[in-house]
Amino acid sequence: MKQCYINCMKPLTRWTIAELGAAVEQALAVGYDGSRNGQVRDVPDARTIRYYASLGLVDPPAEMRGRTALYTRRHLLQVVAVKRLQAAGRALVEIQKELIGLTDAALEPIANVPADVEPSAVVGPTVPKPSVGAFWAVPPAPVGAAVPPTTARTLQIVPLTASLSLLIEAAEPPSPELTDALRAAAEPLLRLLALHNLNHTATEQEKP
Repeated sequence: MKQCYINCMKPLTRWTIAELGAAVEQALAVGYDGSRNGQVRDVPDARTIRYYASLGLVDPPAEMRGRTALYTRRHLLQVVAVKRLQAAGRALVEIQKELIGLTDAALEPIANVPADVEPSAVVGPTVPKPSVGAFWAVPPAPVGAAVPPTTARTLQIVPLTASLSLLIEAAEPPSPELTDALRAAAEPLLRLLALHNLNHTATEQEKP
């Protein structure tokens, strides 16, 4: 009972998919000769692991840290078990029926992961601690050179359709002839926008 309590209190390690792949490669270095049919990847990469997850052979990530998916030892057992069964000539359909829903204890003898396979835990970026002391004694950082004010620009609006306008930099409004030329030049863009329903007020004649 005491041993169980200690194991349950042990922090759960989280790995990125790259670290999980490295752990799988370590595990398969022992007692694994690759696939018999030569049609599947001997050591799965990140894409293969995601494919296994889409089939339900591997659980979804245990945690998302931002956009980074994190995995646990259970995922390691699942991937290694799949590869060992494939090496024995089993098809993925058969493996699905056998592995889905198995507990970690049931996966252990199938995966046969060596005890020393334990990738390092994911460690986030180190955040520097604020220094303690007389903050007023530290000189402030130099201020960058002042940015010169930008020259004022004159913008003109050229309506292309009832809902779209073109903004151009010009001192004077464009002439009617130039406006017509701009509208004609913008027709391919208007057709593309209409095709993707981004020009909602375009007439049927304006659509391709």
